[in-house]
Amino acid sequence: MDLDVLNMFVIAGGTLAIPILAFVASFLLWPSALIRIYYWYWRRALGMQVRYANYDDYQFCYSYRGRPGYRPSILMLHGFSAHKDMWLSIVKFLPKNLHLVCVDMPGHEGTTRSDLDDYSISGQAKRIHQFVECIKLNRRPFHLVGTSMGGNVAGVYAAQYPEDICSLTLICPAGLPSTTDSKFIKQLRELQESKRIDRIPLIPSTPEEMADMLKLCSYVRFKVPQQILQGLVDVRIPHNDFYRKLFLEIVDEKSRHSLHENMSKIKAPTQVIWGKQDQVLDVSGANVLASAIPDCHVYILENCGHSVVVERPRKTANLILEFLALLHSIDNNKK
Repeated sequence: MDLDVLNMFVIAGGTLAIPILAFVASFLLWPSALIRIYYWYWRRALGMQVRYANYDDYQFCYSYRGRPGYRPSILMLHGFSAHKDMWLSIVKFLPKNLHLVCVDMPGHEGTTRSDLDDYSISGQAKRIHQFVECIKLNRRPFHLVGTSMGGNVAGVYAAQYPEDICSLTLICPAGLPSTTDSKFIKQLRELQESKRIDRIPLIPSTPEEMADMLKLCSYVRFKVPQQILQGLVDVRIPHNDFYRKLFLEIVDEKSRHSLHENMSKIKAPTQVIWGKQDQVLDVSGANVLASAIPDCHVYILENCGHSVVVERPRKTANLILEFLALLHSIDNNKK
């Protein structure tokens, strides 16, 4: 073989080897860094831009796509210990001309975390209202979406600031009493009885606990490599003390049934989406909402757990779009 040709193959091979080795090293040694890169790439691919908004000395971090138009803007509130990027799987199936806003909830990810802050559900709703005013999202009524803890906050927000929103989607929301104990509630009771409340199943500290949490939250059994589990844990561990404090705050009597206490005040058309096999918050909560909110549309998803956004993103996106289209059609008929 000609020496120049051989050199060309050596150089080409070396050039390809560098990114491959970098990827392998990241996967084996710094899986948490790989996870952050993954979210960064996905945001860019979907056209989501990250911005910050300040209310006095308080900073909110959020991502957005599109601009306000004739259709309502959509604000999305994530669940406990998650972040704004959890909505990317839904964003993928939403039209690019919709104005979408995904905010980090108080104390989460890029939003300010303060020991002096009120992390009760009502306190979080007040903070989200400040964020809405910061970015002037309520110039026109918007559609509010919330899941789990974020669903609790979204429902309370709808009750306390009804002029801000035109419609509401609650996905497996917390804050409701249940006639049937979920697997998670049973686990909490056992931990309380054994005085091991520090071992909260939703706050993993090892890859094994992370795998158990994923099984608890999902009906679909995802095969997650050990290194990715380790990366997910590594990302969360620095925040676990805060998550424990937050968890105790939102299960306290002041917040535990916040949505239930406020649902009679919800006047906006409401959509409820729930996984039938939810092991964290029992699906019977959907009937509680349907019986109390006048204009309530309930959708129960078969073969789906608590992580509806991850397990059924396309279906969830389609349900939200169909709900908004239905409301638009009703409005037009009234005119």
